[in-house]
Amino acid sequence: MAVPDTLAELLAPTVEGLGYDLLGIERRRSEIGAVVRLYIDSEHGIAVEDCVKVSRQVSDILDVEQTISGEYTLEVSSPGLDRPLFTPDQYRAYIGAEVKVRLRTLLKGRRRLSGKLVDATEEFVTIGIGEERFDVPYNLVEHARLDPQWSQWIT
Repeated sequence: MAVPDTLAELLAPTVEGLGYDLLGIERRRSEIGAVVRLYIDSEHGIAVEDCVKVSRQVSDILDVEQTISGEYTLEVSSPGLDRPLFTPDQYRAYIGAEVKVRLRTLLKGRRRLSGKLVDATEEFVTIGIGEERFDVPYNLVEHARLDPQWSQWIT
């Protein structure tokens, strides 16, 4: 099962109340503090105005709840074509697609996997690279994204 995200649990009701899906949250350290990036989506797509709307509401919640210590930059983004994957359901929706996965630690001597998304259970995701299969527990996934195959779009 995916690692529970208390920040996502705090913000999801507000994001959903505005009419969007909260796909997931990335946190990164930068030179000037933390970067907190929310990925939102809707059946109508995401425009800049949608990101601004969510950013204003979420910023207020983060300021009041003080869930992030120190300086931080809040970013709200659409998932894009190379959408990040956070939950087992999101992985399952893209079985058969090409993905890039960065791991927190080595698995079979690799920290980066680039291959076909073969399966996704509640415990792990399976990535196929050639004939080899990697069963990756979600807690080992640092970051996962779809890997659009641009050659299919170029004629």
